[in-house]
Amino acid sequence: MTTEATLPTTSVSPTARQVWTRTRGIALALVVLLAAGVAIALIRSDVRHGNLDPRSPDPQGSRAVAELLADRGVSTRVVTTLDEARAAAAPDTTLLVAVPDLLTPGRQDRLHSAIAASGGRTVLVAAGSASVERLAPGVTADPATSSESTLSPGCDLPAARRAGKADTGGIRYTTTHLRADQCYRSERLATLIRVPHPSGGGDTVVLGAPDILHNEHLDEQGNASLALQLLGSRPHLVWYLPSPSDTSAAQPDDEKTLLELLPSGWLWGTLQLFIAAALAALWRARRLGPLVPEKIPVAIRASETVEGRARLYRKANARDRAAAALRSTTRTRLAPLVGIPAARAHTPEALLPALSAHLHGDGQALHSLLFGPPPSDDTGLIALADQLDALEREVRRP
Repeated sequence: MTTEATLPTTSVSPTARQVWTRTRGIALALVVLLAAGVAIALIRSDVRHGNLDPRSPDPQGSRAVAELLADRGVSTRVVTTLDEARAAAAPDTTLLVAVPDLLTPGRQDRLHSAIAASGGRTVLVAAGSASVERLAPGVTADPATSSESTLSPGCDLPAARRAGKADTGGIRYTTTHLRADQCYRSERLATLIRVPHPSGGGDTVVLGAPDILHNEHLDEQGNASLALQLLGSRPHLVWYLPSPSDTSAAQPDDEKTLLELLPSGWLWGTLQLFIAAALAALWRARRLGPLVPEKIPVAIRASETVEGRARLYRKANARDRAAAALRSTTRTRLAPLVGIPAARAHTPEALLPALSAHLHGDGQALHSLLFGPPPSDDTGLIALADQLDALEREVRRP
């Protein structure tokens, strides 16, 4: 029966309690991050799902509008690429752009060139300053949004007068077009503007908020009436849902680097993190100063070190190195005993005469003992060690 020797645990091996103490902060941070990620995912899983999608029955979807338009003979078709939206622009078509701000400036310009000559109607839903000035030149978005959601028409546009009050509050607009209809004003700024095209026949409607198109608000106020009149003036409705992944009409001016796509807040946040990390490193860095003695975890006897080195020499069959180490150490100890500086202890011309005078011995024998060739076998190495010990005892004898 064989048994395996179990190595004892050294005093420097960390215990389970020490490992937990060191890593519990990181583990707790990971748990908190994981919990926060799950919570955010659950909260956002049903937020704005299918927003402004005419196929979605969700509260913020627009399926109810599409079905009411279908009952009145208006067909609704959903497109997701710029090429499809431009091709669909026609005199008998209403083109609704759900989120104009998702389009890059280059795509906004190409879309405007298509709708300006189409002779149809274009409806821009909640277009911000980044898109409204390109898709509806002459119209400017106000930085402050409306504080009211339900507003009165206050204009001569027939669709607005028939609908009455509606939930159009949101982005407010101003325009330089003299023939434009400015409706549903909030603090003297319109939240719905209709701009006729210079070529005649077509127009662009800028709507400040999407509420009148949502399923959950369609039956409130005059939302349904206003939505049906704005979107049902032509027999065909093309519902354009822009997508950031649309590559159908990509051009060099649409290509951006990763840093350009990141919001400016991320860049400032990253810079702050680097500064905080640098300050933390300076705070935790070891201060410059005198050496601080530390308690050695394990005390090792000098004899163990000597025995360990001897085993290594023997395993490597390095009798020459072992003999050189023995002779060098002996010379270093003998030099001050015979009045020779330690720096000249390994010089035969300085050490041997002084040692011969002290012992009244043979200088040639001392030279062979202290500076001779290495022994040829282990027996000779042991004899050399014994002779060196005897020489040192003789020198030290009073």
